Amino acid sequence: MAMTASSNLDNSRTGDAFTTVKKCLVLFGVIGVVVLGTVAATAFAGQQTTPFMWIRAVIFPALAPLFLRMTARAEAGSYEAFGRLRTISTVMPIAVIGVDLIPGICPPWYAALQGLSALAVLPVAFLTRSGALKAAFPKR
Repeated sequence: MAMTASSNLDNSRTGDAFTTVKKCLVLFGVIGVVVLGTVAATAFAGQQTTPFMWIRAVIFPALAPLFLRMTARAEAGSYEAFGRLRTISTVMPIAVIGVDLIPGICPPWYAALQGLSALAVLPVAFLTRSGALKAAFPKR
């Protein structure tokens, strides 16, 4: 059985933090859809696209519902879901921006759009380390 968080989840600051986390993850998904649409429009216009661009453009919007589900589980008290959300929101922006900085891997416009989606996740990393959420999920 999964360990659950303390009764601090009933705190309004905790609820507000989770509301903001969800908004950031929805924004991440919306930006992902915009990136996918832009890649499709670029390909349709006869411009060059790469498998890397397509794969990542498809994966990011697909991740958003998974992240939101993870957030819902964390909000319901799952310490494991909270830990995963915390880790993913920290690693993902660094990895996305780091890969985009590799010369020649993608065009600048694509790197900029993907960077925006990564920046939408960055506040989640800070919120999962904020006082309200740290209090709701004390170390075991």
